[in-house]
Amino acid sequence: MVRLGISNSLQSGDSLTPRSSTGIFLTTKAIIGIGAVIALLVAASLIALSPSLGGGNSTSTQTVTDTQVLTSLIDGGNTTDQGLNPEAIYSYANQSIVTLQGVQTTTVESIIGLPQTEEETVLGSGFVIEYSGQYYIVTNYHVAGATANLTVTFSDDNSYPAKVIGSDPYSDLAIVTASSAPVSEFHPLNLVSSSSLEVGQYVLAIGNPYGLSGTETFGIISQLGETIQDETAGNFSIADVIQFSAPINPGNSGGALLDANGSVIGITTATVSGSQGIGFAIPSDTIIRELPSLIANGTYTEHSYLGIEEVDMNYQLAQAAGANVTYGAMIESVVSGGPAADAGLLGGTRTVTIEGSQYLIGGDIIVGINGTKIVDENSLASYLEEHTVAGQKVQIEIIRSGHWMSVMLTLGARPPISS
Repeated sequence: MVRLGISNSLQSGDSLTPRSSTGIFLTTKAIIGIGAVIALLVAASLIALSPSLGGGNSTSTQTVTDTQVLTSLIDGGNTTDQGLNPEAIYSYANQSIVTLQGVQTTTVESIIGLPQTEEETVLGSGFVIEYSGQYYIVTNYHVAGATANLTVTFSDDNSYPAKVIGSDPYSDLAIVTASSAPVSEFHPLNLVSSSSLEVGQYVLAIGNPYGLSGTETFGIISQLGETIQDETAGNFSIADVIQFSAPINPGNSGGALLDANGSVIGITTATVSGSQGIGFAIPSDTIIRELPSLIANGTYTEHSYLGIEEVDMNYQLAQAAGANVTYGAMIESVVSGGPAADAGLLGGTRTVTIEGSQYLIGGDIIVGINGTKIVDENSLASYLEEHTVAGQKVQIEIIRSGHWMSVMLTLGARPPISS
């Protein structure tokens, strides 16, 4: 997402800055469900995703026809050694990519220390999908969620008023409609599950970096199950994120991350400031899971809440704490009255300094949930996001004072994000 305004600065969603120059996850800390899994700190701007556009009814005939055309192009076109045909995928998918633009109001401190408001123009990407016979556009919350005078521009350069009908800042998702746009403007992409993705798989990203419409880049999935944080989600983490190497820039927010079949497997969302080829996308499974609620209710309220602040366990912490494991998520503190506190989970009792960072050690070490091994904060956050909902009972496996034990816990729901 590009923000053009008085400050001319990029905002959360397009760029992420690591906590430490020596490593993104060095001294990572997080609050699952309340605070942030600060695996990555958002410093500039996120790469927004486009919400749904409602512009008439679609037909199964059109979807089938588009898929058949793509299959024909891929089979008969210039396929790479990796079995990918970027030209065919682009000719099919680019017509589905849109530009979203509007105005966001922010409060800043004036030169004399008083609060004042500023208006900034926001520009991001989005893509068209079909759900229950209607067309929608999926985008990032940081692009459209709090944006006034929102418009959508299709690949033929025709523009129409747009409206957000559903949003979830916790997943940085928004759904947009454009009821005045004719059906001919909508070319839905196929949304498929991201559950079977593998590191090393080839991907394509299409979006509008710096307003350069319909830009395609190519790369691979470089990691799965990452965790990022951005301003729109408060201090909560966005978990189970796809890391990929296709170059993206401000303005790509909300664009489509595609597989070799031209199907959507994620929405491009963020980069790391100063990096080369490190991008992040919200996985398509998150969209698929939340889409019915976002469209029907305008929100999604099933994010589970644990109520702890924790840190990745490692060899140095294990030595300092006298622990017998070097993996897991060590609890530093529990939120009073939260699910973890109610279940009797314990936080740290003494402070130590390791490599210049302070840690509260002596608390329980989470090593598993429902039989699934938890190796760090990322795996903890990803498991909760992918496999649990608010109100669900889970079995937490922990190491306490060197002994393994399990605790039954009822997950809460995340509290509203304070404005």
